[in-house]
Amino acid sequence: MLLAARGRSNARIAAQTRMHVDTVRTWRGRFAASGLPALADRRRSGRPVSFTPLQVAEVKALACQLPAEAGAPLSRWSCPELAREVVARSIAGSISPSTVRRWLKDDAIKPWQYRSWIFVRDLDFQPKAARVLDLYARIFDGVPLGEDEYVISADEKTSIQARCRCHPTLAPGQARVMRVNHEYDRGGALAYLAAYDVHRAKVFGRCEPKTGIVPFMALGNQVMTTEPYASARRVFWIVDNGSSHRGKKAIDRLTTAFPNTVMVHTPVHASWTNQIEIFFSIVQRKVVTPNNFTDLTQVRDRLRAFEDRYNTTAQPFQWRFTSSDLDDLLALLDRHTPADRQEESSVSLAA
Repeated sequence: MLLAARGRSNARIAAQTRMHVDTVRTWRGRFAASGLPALADRRRSGRPVSFTPLQVAEVKALACQLPAEAGAPLSRWSCPELAREVVARSIAGSISPSTVRRWLKDDAIKPWQYRSWIFVRDLDFQPKAARVLDLYARIFDGVPLGEDEYVISADEKTSIQARCRCHPTLAPGQARVMRVNHEYDRGGALAYLAAYDVHRAKVFGRCEPKTGIVPFMALGNQVMTTEPYASARRVFWIVDNGSSHRGKKAIDRLTTAFPNTVMVHTPVHASWTNQIEIFFSIVQRKVVTPNNFTDLTQVRDRLRAFEDRYNTTAQPFQWRFTSSDLDDLLALLDRHTPADRQEESSVSLAA
């Protein structure tokens, strides 16, 4: 209307306001017929709005609080619980869980979900992690690895149980998934130790009654007495800080037995930097779950057969997380570190 008062044509007003010329013509006609009141919204069909924007905001604010802060004996909110709490607080006289769910969906608020996190504990987190990541990129201490140098990722997967189901497993069929009986008899448990050649995608595994220094050194002997590792210039062993291979003593044991080995530890609470964990997740999904074995012998046979199958078909993992990505991540964590923990800041420690 202001543009029309300045004498501009409908076509020019439509171009300037990015509206259709018919819309401009309609509003000008209403104003000419009834004046300023005609510019207000007309009554609409359908049910009127039941909740005010303030009520919607209060419900979303409640969902963004921990239940304990609101005095509710809950660990996490659900939509039905939030609806009951809204009524109990007199935010609204009545409200359905579906309405709460629709409001939360608008802002992607999901109080029923959670993610865990941990502060960086290792004082040398950055250099230790960067050393591992550089080895994945075939670099050690800034120097590219040679053709006769290899990188092994090793660890243990503990307590693989043999659960013999009380009734036979039913194969999948049309519109029916595989069915596994819930009841089972226990047939014992074993530990699965594995060493993974990062760049050749080759796995060496062994089953032991339990983990420990002796089983881990047996794994080391299994790998290091095999070519090309036996005659290699250097073989880097990436391990976490488990009791079987922790600290300087583990480094000395492995180096004494095999002088061409170099043990590299991941930072504390950073087993995710060890690629063997990816292989163990594959074993869990493809071999162990659902757990249905008559005895431990069947578990051992299945694991050995899977190793053979994996070594003939696998490709190296496409590991894309580099030391540069690590620096960016630590810088991001540092910005979110509370002031009272700045002395433990990973970036400050790295500097």
